[in-house]
Amino acid sequence: MATRSFIDTNVLVYAEASDEPLKQRVALDLLKGLYEQGLGVLSTQVLQEYCNVALKKLKLPGQHVRSQLDVYEQFEVVQVTPAIIRVGLDLYQTRSVSFFDAIVLASAHAASCNVVWTEDMNDGEVVNGVRISNPFSTDLLST
Repeated sequence: MATRSFIDTNVLVYAEASDEPLKQRVALDLLKGLYEQGLGVLSTQVLQEYCNVALKKLKLPGQHVRSQLDVYEQFEVVQVTPAIIRVGLDLYQTRSVSFFDAIVLASAHAASCNVVWTEDMNDGEVVNGVRISNPFSTDLLST
């Protein structure tokens, strides 16, 4: 794990998922390790998506979401710029990823991350120099 790492929204959501205790443990351990090593990177997009899911799907209180934002702001946060959106658009048009996943990959690349931690993309694939890694793969959960 000792590499500059981009954290996708689903990791933040699973950190709240008491109904998924294994995934919650993995998410919390990953976040803690990346925070302690100073290697975790988020983006404004990821924070917005987290807030939306936390409020609408998980129905967490606004104050709790605000407190979590205070924590997540301690990671490096990439501002999604028009230049990142253009790179994302290119990735969307040339790779088999959704537009929002392409923005995540473009943000990770812009922040010089070597890996994106997510379960939403193809585990092991390398896109634009960034390796996609699923922290919740069954191989990792069963160890």
